[in-house]
Amino acid sequence: MKGKINIPAIILFYIIAVALRFLAVKTTLLNHVDNEYLKILLRGIGPTIGAVAAFTLFQIPSGLSLKGIYKNLLLPFVVYWILPATLIASVYYLQHGQFPIVLMFTVLVYGLLEEIGWRGFLQQQLKPLPKIYAIIIITILWFSWHLNFDLSTSNFIFLGIIFFGTWGIGKVYDKTASLLAVAGVHSLNNFFRNGLHETELILIAVLLAIWIVFIIWYDKKNEITAAANLNELK
Repeated sequence: MKGKINIPAIILFYIIAVALRFLAVKTTLLNHVDNEYLKILLRGIGPTIGAVAAFTLFQIPSGLSLKGIYKNLLLPFVVYWILPATLIASVYYLQHGQFPIVLMFTVLVYGLLEEIGWRGFLQQQLKPLPKIYAIIIITILWFSWHLNFDLSTSNFIFLGIIFFGTWGIGKVYDKTASLLAVAGVHSLNNFFRNGLHETELILIAVLLAIWIVFIIWYDKKNEITAAANLNELK
């Protein structure tokens, strides 16, 4: 195993993340907040605050980037945020006569607040571990952070979703290094918290297919560009 894991930094990150989550969802602290969108964001802010505290106190270079490998911020913003927000809001409008675009972007920002912690901090800190060990640790910590320990079928399904999400979103982060990208993928689950039906499953399949094709295409494009630049130097 190469490298050293900063265990104290991880402990600090997780204590802060869980403490803020507990205050947001298990106490009446947010009852005085009138703005529902702000309430949503405050429920997910813990991993970001924990990550920032760990980066700062332990002087860890963050390497965090919204755009990642992309040349500008606009491209991942359009592909991973504008596309799903507009598509899902449009389908919702056709079904219910409402266009909840503000809610869609609130969900995306919520996903970003989580991903700064889970992928931007924790996944990077656990890189010295074998991949499967890192996935298991993140799965357990991420699942536990939700503070929902009911021994129900739906909760065991959610644990499975967290596991595959840790693997899949982790792969997206490895490929793109973009917090916008992983926040978009993460938000697919949060967009449909009221249940999955045929329409929702089709939307998820379409968006995942678009994103997978886009990531593969961009990867190939970079390889071709790198090869062309190398030939010019010869």
